[in-house]
Amino acid sequence: MEEEHEEGKKEEGAPAAPVEGGPVSAKSQMNYPLVKVCDMADEMRTEALECVVTAVEKHPGQYENAAKMMKEVMDKKFGPSWNAVVGEGYGFNIQHSVRNLLFLFYGGTVAVLLFKAT
Repeated sequence: MEEEHEEGKKEEGAPAAPVEGGPVSAKSQMNYPLVKVCDMADEMRTEALECVVTAVEKHPGQYENAAKMMKEVMDKKFGPSWNAVVGEGYGFNIQHSVRNLLFLFYGGTVAVLLFKAT
């Protein structure tokens, strides 16, 4: 079973609020995944989020390496045909296996799209 999904808008986070010691950037405030779209089962979602956070933190600024790591981990845990896209300022229109899609922002600006192709 396939599902088509389209996402084209990049949403901006809330403006940074000043804290003791001066203002804090939105990027430093958002060191957690902000899930925008997910149709995965809870267990798979938890594993995928851990995979994404580990890859992005292990390869800061190296989006290609982070995506490669995500794909390899997901292929090993949940079978082949996973795809990972990591970057800033992109839209997408894909066909994916049902209950195998995750789209999130990490660190405020880094978007991660993780899905299993049919």
